[in-house]
Amino acid sequence: MIELKGLTKRYGNLVAVDNLNLMIPKGEIFGFIGPNGAGKTTTINIIGGILAPTSGSVMICGINMESYPEKAKRKIGFIPERPYLYEKLTGMEFLKFIADLYGVDEDVFLIKSREKLEMFLLSDWSDDLIESYSHGMKQRLVMAAALVHDPEVIIVDEPMVGLDPLAIKMVKNLFRSLAKQGVTIFMSTHTLKVAEDICNRIGIIHKGLLIASGTPEDLKRNVNETDADLEQVFIRLTEE
Repeated sequence: MIELKGLTKRYGNLVAVDNLNLMIPKGEIFGFIGPNGAGKTTTINIIGGILAPTSGSVMICGINMESYPEKAKRKIGFIPERPYLYEKLTGMEFLKFIADLYGVDEDVFLIKSREKLEMFLLSDWSDDLIESYSHGMKQRLVMAAALVHDPEVIIVDEPMVGLDPLAIKMVKNLFRSLAKQGVTIFMSTHTLKVAEDICNRIGIIHKGLLIASGTPEDLKRNVNETDADLEQVFIRLTEE
């Protein structure tokens, strides 16, 4: 569960995120969309504990991020848009590095690492250096690493960048499966078709403000366009 109350981030006179209030319950896939510069990545980084808000609060599974950052972050699997990887490590070594940060038991790691490498079609390259991986393989490795400690919340920025159609289908099915298991997923994306396909609810942020939130059907009704797709709804709302 994710709860944002009065979340605000200012950079001088620029208000990147303006009084954002959201409640995302357990097991929901929430899509977060908006134009470039709208405040999506800033919000993602605040929820993940990378940036501190100017004001407001972030609760992860009932834990206040400001008061108990380590405890809150242990609940999170974070998948950034541009991940940093230690390319002189092998895929398996990178997973071990991440698992150690989260305090994953050695025996559990041996099971989870094989499971995640197989899930993301990386088993055959687990002992190869990351520098030899393609962009899509690196993206899949980051996802595997984010799941190795079985997080209750997944925060993901542009999950489908660099993935081929087969991998995109796999990730969509994975997110649906995790949500059924009670994992909460907060997903920022420019790929509106993906958001429409898998998200229970979608929020639209524009110039730091949350201008609309609801199911895809709710958003269509908001603009009196029940036959429109999400792209048309998005353009209508952000132009207005």
